[in-house]
Amino acid sequence: MPTISQLVRNGRKKIVSKTKSPALQDSPQKRGVCVRVFTQTPKKPNS
Repeated sequence: MPTISQLVRNGRKKIVSKTKSPALQDSPQKRGVCVRVFTQTPKKPNS
């Protein structure tokens, strides 16, 4: 256990938690998952 003078000199450090996804910048609604990517042939009347 630290003495009072040690606490005055250094103080207590807060534990900083690292984010698992820093690219989202703390807004989980930006996240999306692509289920499948595919190309479709055009529908006939527009050709």
